[in-house]
Amino acid sequence: MTTRRQADGAIVIDVRGSLDAATVGALRETLLSTLTKERPVTLVVDLTYVTFMDSQGIGTLVTGHNAARETGTRFILRNPSDFVHSQLRVTGLTEMFGLPPAASPNQTYSS
Repeated sequence: MTTRRQADGAIVIDVRGSLDAATVGALRETLLSTLTKERPVTLVVDLTYVTFMDSQGIGTLVTGHNAARETGTRFILRNPSDFVHSQLRVTGLTEMFGLPPAASPNQTYSS
């Protein structure tokens, strides 16, 4: 996982691999500390290279979304894979994250 600032000031967190019990703690810490310390106008979570996500991964994204809303930060999910998108759809969270009902390649979604 890497964090970088875009030219427009948005902070991007690039997530790779699996979002599961072994990895969600680091993502949660990164999301919450970035929101608290940096207070970005926009926080982008790039999911291009996420190959697996379980309920703990979903919960971590919800935690990040809620924390961003509390700080007035726009929370964007970028490029969720078909698998990640289907996990969010099955759990009824696509609307909360501003995702369409079906996955579209190379799209950015915000809430």
